[in-house]
Amino acid sequence: MVTESRSLSVAEKKSCPPAALLTEVAHQTSRPVPGSLTDLSDALQERFGTSLDAVLLYGSRLHADTGSRGMIDLFVVVNNYKEAYPGPMLRTFNVLLPPNVFYLEVGPAEERLHAKYSVLSRAHLDKGTSRWFHSYVWARLAQPCRIVWARDDVARQRVHMALGQAVLRFHAEVAPTLVGREVTSGAIWNEGLVRTYASELRPEGTERAEWLVEQNGEDYERLTTAVEPAVAHRLEPIGQGRFRPLGRVADARRARLRWFLRRAQGKVLSVLRLGKSALIFEGAAEYVAMKVERHTGSPIAVPPFVRRHPFIGAPYALVVLLVRRVIR
Repeated sequence: MVTESRSLSVAEKKSCPPAALLTEVAHQTSRPVPGSLTDLSDALQERFGTSLDAVLLYGSRLHADTGSRGMIDLFVVVNNYKEAYPGPMLRTFNVLLPPNVFYLEVGPAEERLHAKYSVLSRAHLDKGTSRWFHSYVWARLAQPCRIVWARDDVARQRVHMALGQAVLRFHAEVAPTLVGREVTSGAIWNEGLVRTYASELRPEGTERAEWLVEQNGEDYERLTTAVEPAVAHRLEPIGQGRFRPLGRVADARRARLRWFLRRAQGKVLSVLRLGKSALIFEGAAEYVAMKVERHTGSPIAVPPFVRRHPFIGAPYALVVLLVRRVIR
């Protein structure tokens, strides 16, 4: 279901990230994470056993201390889906429409942690950060992440490589849309995040992108500086932290067309993933309720009937999120 890009050059579809970029990624992913996340990684190790390769933390919990409140976003990397899942249904869903997304709660009621985790195989992590047309994986993992747990050094290095590929792909897709302007690294990231949010059924907009770049500006700047040699034909440093996107007007038009197609594809994929979640997303109703409260400030009550019937839960979730304007 997820297609690979046909618009970039062969070299750009799968390039080895520069050594400086891998070093920066390794530095950022090795920063400490809250000790409470150990409970989550322990639960995931118990669920996936020897198939688990790594657990990555990304998203808003990197930037805000919300205690036990709020949703924790995780990527779970497994060696393959056959070993990760006991039955064929989850394997098939994860192959055809990756990633599978699950809800997880751990801890006592007063300190309960709420997490949403997306499952990708090693192969899909590699393809999703380098070759897939849609930005779902590479735009998320291009941003600063933390490795909460890794099986060993080999698994950790594999993650570093994938994250480096994601940063490279992000800049290769975003820089051409800015041809004709002189920009900072922050402007590049802001442009890419806004376009990414528009490519999915997500609540975030310009303000959210600006907030993320402001909160994590130094990390974003270091990633752009480190990746620049690999995208030198697309991005020229001109001093004082500024860059000149390279290319013709036609290149900019093609880049914007790709994002337009990505946006159309993303809406379809988002609806399909929501339908898939009706079958596999344990606690989906609770997740939707938390998402609405987080973005609107007003809690909602989930009817017991909806909790008991997952096929109703998916359309119910979509309607609630649209009515509350949590997604657009």
